[in-house]
Amino acid sequence: MSGLGDLAEGFLRGVAGLALPDPVVRLGVTGLSRAGKTVFITSLVANLLERGRMVQLAPSGRIETVLLQPEPDMTLPRFAYEDHLAALTGDSPHWPDSTRAVSELRLSFRYRPEGLASVLGPRVLHLDIVDYPGEWLLDLSLLEKSYEDWAESVLSRIAARPEAREYLALARAEDGALTLDEPRAIALAEAFTAYLHAARRAGWADCTPGRFLLPGDLAGSPVLTFAPLPRPATSGAGSLYAAMQARFEAYKARVVRPFFQTHFARIDRQVVLIDLLGALDRGPRAVEDLRRTLAEVLGAFRPGLRGWLDLILGGKRVEKILFAATKADHLHHSQHARMTAITEALLADARARADFAGATTAALALASYRATVEEEIARGGEVLPAVKGRLADGRLVAAYAGELPEDPSRILSPARKGAEGWMGADYKMMDFLPLRSSRRAGEGPAHIRLDRAVDFLIGDLM
Repeated sequence: MSGLGDLAEGFLRGVAGLALPDPVVRLGVTGLSRAGKTVFITSLVANLLERGRMVQLAPSGRIETVLLQPEPDMTLPRFAYEDHLAALTGDSPHWPDSTRAVSELRLSFRYRPEGLASVLGPRVLHLDIVDYPGEWLLDLSLLEKSYEDWAESVLSRIAARPEAREYLALARAEDGALTLDEPRAIALAEAFTAYLHAARRAGWADCTPGRFLLPGDLAGSPVLTFAPLPRPATSGAGSLYAAMQARFEAYKARVVRPFFQTHFARIDRQVVLIDLLGALDRGPRAVEDLRRTLAEVLGAFRPGLRGWLDLILGGKRVEKILFAATKADHLHHSQHARMTAITEALLADARARADFAGATTAALALASYRATVEEEIARGGEVLPAVKGRLADGRLVAAYAGELPEDPSRILSPARKGAEGWMGADYKMMDFLPLRSSRRAGEGPAHIRLDRAVDFLIGDLM
């Protein structure tokens, strides 16, 4: 070895003697409505423990072992990985129940580094996977809004939604200038909460405030007893409108900001899961809702690389963000590139701002857990590339969801214009259940591009 190489090796061995702590990286995982967050985390863990299907994970050949570790944070629930995997792979496979609060799981990687660092021998990296509801992420955008701005934007956005009809009738009949009457305030909050539940079931992405859907021990408290109201001509102290303003501000201070400080501000890498195909199925307005929501998601991050000054001052920024369009197995692989292109187009404006700030972002079409097999079907004299999966009644059905356009503007343009439907096209998605598992030893569940997602998120760390 050259003199310079000897010096480098000696330096690295000296560093090794310092017994630095093993690095810990926190990966945040969240998903918008019906995106399959629990399935993503379960398949991610299973495929990292058994890496036979992770061929696109660049350092996989250098990973010696991956172990599940005890939950390091004694105050957080552990993600119920084993229960969820049993639901997916049991004799009667089914989708696991969604998680409804923050949970966490730690994986430890023992790997062989490349280059000069290899003289140090195997290294250890801890990956803390943090699972939290997508609605809580969207709540971060409330921090920069006043009650008046928030209420006006919500009332305008939901005006044409059938799920909001009952609440809107109640809100428009209310006079916010009148003295606060607590039963009326409670009735308004309950009606708005009922709308949010209906909107989430219908697949709308912008279902905030998130704690209205997942209240926990805050249920019934004043901090969750507000709703968007039209601004009255006057709204003095003691009025219903003033009370709604005060409770909105309390929600930001007592609920949203503590979540940011305790959990979100500590995240290093982030995955945001998107049900793009579900939005396409519901029509242009659902796609525009998704586009607008994704812009707010990126705005909630403090994207960029962590520098030495940030570390000294205690600042923290997310380094990488992956936006993953899930359920790619519902389309034939020949359409996956178009699915990715539409996802990238949805992110274009907000993503450019994050890239400019220093964060690395990517968009990808994937299936965390493959629930279909590919097949061709004959229809109208044509042979169509389709997929086959199992329905809730047990039948195996082949489905062709429609051909996605090569040019994403054919999706985004009618979405931005608020069109009622797709001109000359229709996208119909089936709800498939998981197929019975057929794994070999050393393999995790079948997936599509989960290995590429993991490589983007943490491959550089090893």
